[in-house]
This record gives sequence, C-alpha cells and structure tokens, in this order.
Amino acid sequence: MTANGQPTIKTVAARAGVGRTTVSRVINGSDLVSADARARVLAAIEELNYIPNSVARGLVTSRTDAVALVIPESESRLGAEPFFAALIRGVSGALAETRTQLQLTLVRDQFERDQLAASVAARRVDGVLLVSVHAHDRLPGMLEEMGLPTVLAGRRDEREQLPHVDSDNTGGAAAAVRHLLDRGRRRVATITGALDMDVGRGRLAGWRDAHRAAGLRADDLLVEAGDFTEEGGRRAMRSLLERVPDLDAVFAASDLMAVGALAELRRRKRRVPDDVAVVGFEDSVLARHTDPPLTTVRQPVEEQGRTMVRILLDITRHGADRRQVTLPTELVVRQSS
Repeated sequence: MTANGQPTIKTVAARAGVGRTTVSRVINGSDLVSADARARVLAAIEELNYIPNSVARGLVTSRTDAVALVIPESESRLGAEPFFAALIRGVSGALAETRTQLQLTLVRDQFERDQLAASVAARRVDGVLLVSVHAHDRLPGMLEEMGLPTVLAGRRDEREQLPHVDSDNTGGAAAAVRHLLDRGRRRVATITGALDMDVGRGRLAGWRDAHRAAGLRADDLLVEAGDFTEEGGRRAMRSLLERVPDLDAVFAASDLMAVGALAELRRRKRRVPDDVAVVGFEDSVLARHTDPPLTTVRQPVEEQGRTMVRILLDITRHGADRRQVTLPTELVVRQSS
C-alpha cells in the first residue's frame, strides 16, 4: 500500500499470487499471460479497486479525447436488436461533432467484464457510456470507483445515482395499454422485458397502471416474462394463448418481441387485429414492415445516445454536475391495433 492507503502493483501481485511483471502484462493487455493468472489478477484488481499510477495521474491531469461505448451483449444480439443500432447512430453522430474518438466494446461474460475494468483504465479513456444495464451489474459502480465518469442508458433501479438517460418506460407502456382498453379490449396481456432490468419492470408497471386507472384488475395470468428477443416473444405468446385462450390484446415490451408474438398468432390462425390486437415498444424500423404494420410506443433512441454523449462530455470537460434525464415517449397507432 502507498502512504495514503492506495493499493500498488505489488499489493495486487501479492493478492493474486503472481509476480509484478504478470500484473503489468495484464493491465497492458498482453497475451503473454495464462488464462488462470489473468483471472486472478483481474479479481485482485477488482477486490482492491486498484488503479495504475499512470492512469490515475492521466485521469486527473489530462484528457484522451476518447470514450468507450460498452454493450454487455453478444454479437448476435447486437445485430438482431434495432435498439442498439439506433443508439450507436446517436452516439457516433454526437461524437462526430467533436474531436472525441469512440471505442465500441462488447462484454459477454463476467471474465470479460473484469477484463474491461482493467483495459479501459489502461487505455485512459475519458469516460464510459454503458448500455443494457441489469440490476445487480457491478460494472457501473466499479467504473465509478476507478474514477471513470460513466453515463448509463437507462438505470439499474429507481435509486440510481449515476448519470443516466432513460425513456418514459412506465408512461409509454400505460399509454399503449390505455389505447387497447379504449378500443374495447378487455383481456390485455403483456409480454414483459427482462425483469432484472429497470426498463422491463417499468413497462410492466405501466401495464398495471393503465388497468388500475380504468378500474380493472391487472390479472397476473395475463403476464408472461420475455427477454427482448424475437424468439422470447414467440415463446411468451405461445404460453399466453395456452393459458388464456380468450385474450384479445397483447402489449409487448419491445418491437422485436411483438414481431415474435405476431408470428405465433399467425401460426395459430389468430387474425390481427380482429382476434388479437398487438402493440410494441420502440417504433423501430421493424414496426413499419410487419404484417399488419405495428402500433408501438416511439422512444427517441438516437436522441438518447446523443444526450448521453453531451452529459459525459460536460462531465469530463467542464466538471459539470451529474444529470439524469428522462425522454418523453409517443404512441404511434398503426393497423395492428
């Protein structure tokens, strides 16, 4: 430890049971380290909240004019979900107006999350834009402890303290369900997003709020968990139809899940919207090309990316206060409802 109690490379080496050269190689991204040694070093760095001295000085005294956009998802999911493409367009468009470079990083498992913490610090980026945040994800707090300004797309929960940019998930979902109820639908099911994400819980809350406001009971039989994927939407729709065959509408918490629901309804010979009305969330390019075209809640994803960049640059360049922004949503009515 240093005089002020900060861990040193020697401390990390002792904790990991390796030499200081091995720690240095891990920090600098060298391939000349075994997988086992790398894992132990990264675990020690996390446990000790170690920041390399040169990095710590750089974070205080200079800017690198580079930010990392971190998406903890697989390549296949990145390519399949229009949300990510729209967010990246917003982020890259905002950065194109500055001299700041963008580093896009996918993180697929816990090992790569630990590796990211070390490699981001070693590259001395000015900050991180973090997407697809789950409730118990340690990465946001870890990056903050390392002294890296971090802005989230969404939030972990309602107590979130980090800067973030979100859409009005609850209000948008409530508007979608009100629309269905106003059209005379009375068995309105929902396919939720991942419930370990605030976005999934928020859209489920909106479904409940709309029922409550209409004086109707929000029947839990009409709730089926999804995962924001097309196949997840298909599976959830199948389960709902088997459990509640008389349902007459479904609100899917994403357009991609709505696409899966439409496919399952078509397979079951259920007409949309005559037999079952369908509403999604996002207003992605998919919504205009489904059969029939999809009623959905428009969220300004590109604006979300641009706003995240503005907040992060305000923090890194001007020491601005943390900001938390919720962007409005809008119901877009098409033929599916």
